[in-house]
This record gives sequence, C-alpha cells and structure tokens, in this order.
Amino acid sequence: MHVSTVTLALLERAFAKLPEATPPVRVRADGAFFDHKIIEFIEQNRAFYAIAARLTQPLKNRLPGLRYRRVASGVWAAEFRYCPQGWPGPRRFIVIRRLVPEEPSAQLHLFQMRGYSYQVLVTNLSLTPLNLWRFYNQRARAELIIRELKDAYALGKIPTQDFVANEAFFQIVLLAYNLLNWFKRLCAPRHLQRANLQRLRQRLFVVPSQLVRPGGVPTLRIAPSYAYEAEFLETLRRIRRLKSPFRTS
Repeated sequence: MHVSTVTLALLERAFAKLPEATPPVRVRADGAFFDHKIIEFIEQNRAFYAIAARLTQPLKNRLPGLRYRRVASGVWAAEFRYCPQGWPGPRRFIVIRRLVPEEPSAQLHLFQMRGYSYQVLVTNLSLTPLNLWRFYNQRARAELIIRELKDAYALGKIPTQDFVANEAFFQIVLLAYNLLNWFKRLCAPRHLQRANLQRLRQRLFVVPSQLVRPGGVPTLRIAPSYAYEAEFLETLRRIRRLKSPFRTS
C-alpha cells in the first residue's frame, strides 16, 4: 500500500475534526509525505505546508547550478520552482546548504556534495528560506514527545497480541499524557510546566511524609527532609483555586 493512501485518509479525518473557526493550518512533514496527492489535498483545504523533498536524481542535478546566498552563519539558501515528474504543476522549493561537519552528526542522512550537505523543502508558505527552515525544524519537538511516551509511559512495548487491546492501551496512554499536560498547565508552578513525568514524580508525586499523632489524632505531615515542600504547597494552592467548568452559578 502506498504511503499516500494511508496518509490521505488520516489527513481527511484530521481536517474533518477542525472547528470552523480554526486559523489556517500549517503542516510540517518529512519525506514520506512528499507526494503530489498529499500536497494537492493540503492545498485544496487552504492549508500551508513545509515538506521535506525526496532527493531524486533530477532534483539533485539542479542543486549545483543554483545561486545561493548566505542567510546565517554557516548556512546558505536558494529557491526555485520545480515540477517533479508526475506532478500537475511546479511548486516552490527551498534549498538549505551547510558545510559538512568534520565530526559525524545526526544530519548525515542529508544529501552531501563537495563538502556541503543539502536539505530541500517544498512549500506554499511565503516565509523567507531561513525562516521556513527554522519553522520546519520545529517539528523535531514531536520526537521529544514520542521519546517521553516510550520511556515514561511504556508506550514502546506492545502489551498484547490483540489489536483492539493494544489500541485501547494506546488511547489510555495518550489520555494519561494529555491529563498530565493539563495538570502542569493548570496546577504546577510555572518553572515546572515544561517538566517531564520523571521530574514531576520526584518533585510533586512521591512526597516523603510522617505519620504523627498530635493530641492522639493520626496526622500525615510532610517530612522535614522533603526539599520541594514550597513547590508542593504551591501546587496545592493552585489546585484549590481551580474552578470546575461544570459548576453552575
């Protein structure tokens, strides 16, 4: 099955769920989405995109003859209009050229030629090449989310051999992740609102305490050794100030 067959169905479901008042959508995607059917669908929905181009030989052949200009330290850019084979018309292509580092890096998958690495994007955005490149690179944040889901939420291990059960597990994990993010946004102190699950567990969830009996009444108190008491109490205060969206006046 071609990737566009699966991706188009997912995109149709995603766009169908958007509220009518949604601002223009911007799509960032890797080379697996470099397909004219996907791009035409995005354009038909009046959305914007920055998608990594698959570096076919005809596309590679165009790179040396372009006029590059320096847009940042160690970064040169060029742009051109190009119609890949089978596409209904030309699109705007942006090329980012950088010096190949002497040491190996995570960017070695990029096309390299004559001491430079090249990254090519196709887009309908009017951003400058440098700003478009920066916009596209922000998609790397998704990798951090995926890594946290795998490491902290055990999403990296499929629990059963039953598809329905695995889907239910996946949805529960996503619900837990979303609930934690709402907790951080609404309840956690500001400096912890970007903390991962492990840090929140250390600071707020696993709290050392002592069972004491003042006046013979069993009472649970925070242990004197707890270094994050102020953060914990601030979280409790923020929780008490929350107003239920379901409360009627």
